[in-house]
Amino acid sequence: MSRLAFRRWFWVHKWSSLVCTAFLLLICVSGLPLVFRDEIAGWLEDGPPYALASEGTPSVSLDKVVSTARGLYPGQIVGNILIEDDEPKIMVAMMPSWAAFTADRSTAHWIKFDAHTGQVMRESKSFSGDSARFLDIMLNLHRDLFVDLPGELFMGLMALLFVVAIVSGVVLYSPFMRRLDFGTVRVARSRRLKWLDLHNLTGIALVAWMAVVGLTGIINELSTPLFGLWQMTDIKALLAPFRGSTVPTDAELSSPQAALDTVKVAMPDMIANSVVFPGSPFGSPYHYLVWTKGREPLTARLFRPALVDARTGRLAAVVSMPWYLRALELSRPLHFGDYGGLPLKIIWALLDLVTIIVLGSGLYLWLSRRIAANEAETKLLDSDTAASAALTPETAE
Repeated sequence: MSRLAFRRWFWVHKWSSLVCTAFLLLICVSGLPLVFRDEIAGWLEDGPPYALASEGTPSVSLDKVVSTARGLYPGQIVGNILIEDDEPKIMVAMMPSWAAFTADRSTAHWIKFDAHTGQVMRESKSFSGDSARFLDIMLNLHRDLFVDLPGELFMGLMALLFVVAIVSGVVLYSPFMRRLDFGTVRVARSRRLKWLDLHNLTGIALVAWMAVVGLTGIINELSTPLFGLWQMTDIKALLAPFRGSTVPTDAELSSPQAALDTVKVAMPDMIANSVVFPGSPFGSPYHYLVWTKGREPLTARLFRPALVDARTGRLAAVVSMPWYLRALELSRPLHFGDYGGLPLKIIWALLDLVTIIVLGSGLYLWLSRRIAANEAETKLLDSDTAASAALTPETAE
């Protein structure tokens, strides 16, 4: 590599790293508890235990759950129902109206049911709930800095700069280490030189993992516009025949349990895990939106929705997800490392901690270089001042 090319790549690496380092440190620190969010949520859970039930006990009907929820909060609507497949839990989200929820999401709250008995286990004051407040704060810091779409796009830009810093660092590593063996750390030299070698070594060792996390982070930050694009294209065309129809009232709604059963029969190779009620900004004004996922470990992160007519209960369509949403679905487990159980989560957390060291060492190297340059400039000015003073007539006398 020529000296000019080296300087250009060094400039790209330095400034792409410096611009995004503070935000990447925030992303790494906030992302650490998110890797273990299921475990943390379980530790913070203070509700009563589930009722004992033999294996294969069927879940309570969603109709009963909905009836209980409406009885607890008359005048409110059911927004969606989440059916867990790894524990006997059914979560029902409620709100004054979809318009109120769109204006202020804190107006929604949830009710937790025992899936075997239909007993109310716990209720929240808001949608996030008290026990999830810590995880909610971490997620908002990690995703959008509490400013929604502008924050998501900004953090996506920081992730892009991170990828640029990784690529430029790889380009620089070979010419920088051409006279040293791989993995050399010159511990006997100055502190700054030792940290430079550690920065280069840890960076090149984690380059593949950091690139994956950076690229999947960019994709994740585009989730809002990607889902918006899907709604404006595929979903809009799918709902065109129903345009002009009114949103069904609660009295007009067919059985949500029947809608779930209809989808299970139509898609036997999938697991139905949520039902979104009509009127949702994330669904259809006229249908139950039933989300399903694959049964195998490799397909459990791939979701496929089905639409069921909310008035008649008939299956209206099984929707195919476009390629860009498939990429988004695959990027999420790769980003958080939550697809291989606790051992993989621990590995992801350790790699996250080492990445913090890489970022911190890069910041230290830049600051130490500036401090050294300032000290050298100060010494030069002092020597010039002394030399000038030595040549004055007063000094000569």
